Amino acid sequence: MFLSRLEVFGFKSFAQRVQLKFDSGLTAIVGPNGCGKTNIVDAIRWVLGEQKTSVLRSDKMENVIFNGTKTRKPLGMSEVSITIENTRNLLPTEYSEVTITRRLYRNGESEYLLNKVPCRLKDITDLFADTGMGSDAYSVIELKMIEQILSDNAEERRRLFEEAAGITKYKQRRKQTFKKIRDHCARFISCSGYCVGGRKESCLARTPSQES
Repeated sequence: MFLSRLEVFGFKSFAQRVQLKFDSGLTAIVGPNGCGKTNIVDAIRWVLGEQKTSVLRSDKMENVIFNGTKTRKPLGMSEVSITIENTRNLLPTEYSEVTITRRLYRNGESEYLLNKVPCRLKDITDLFADTGMGSDAYSVIELKMIEQILSDNAEERRRLFEEAAGITKYKQRRKQTFKKIRDHCARFISCSGYCVGGRKESCLARTPSQES
């Protein structure tokens, strides 16, 4: 499994549609400061479902949309597509090529697509769970992540090791299961209180007529 293609349009400094192809082996992107190299890393994180604006070096999510220049008008949407070769069937899908697309509009609406079919963010998260390709996984390593691994923060090291060991998705499912249990318990308690209250009101309503 490897990243074969990245297509960016309207994301940060990419006013025009740009397609980057990655062949097997090592690919390097070089350029002077301020040319948008880091924006490529941000685009990969974003299309994989990153929700934290601070990770994307932005104050709010709307700022990832190209905001215009003196010679170019602002765009109304941002779109990033990433294509993964799944020839070794590491992703739990029958497709040998998987394309994930994320769109964001200035009105706040967003879209996720899996092979051009609308899907949920959860579908993308589940697809890449424990593969190292998540928005915060170890496949995208920044300088600050290396500092985190080398730091004394055991929790950060543990998170990366669990992702590499392939147990993250099971922890996510466990967390979701406990949340469903808590929600069901809360609804049950609410319904129980309603039923008890209803019986009390019914008894009070019958008492005067029974006394007469």
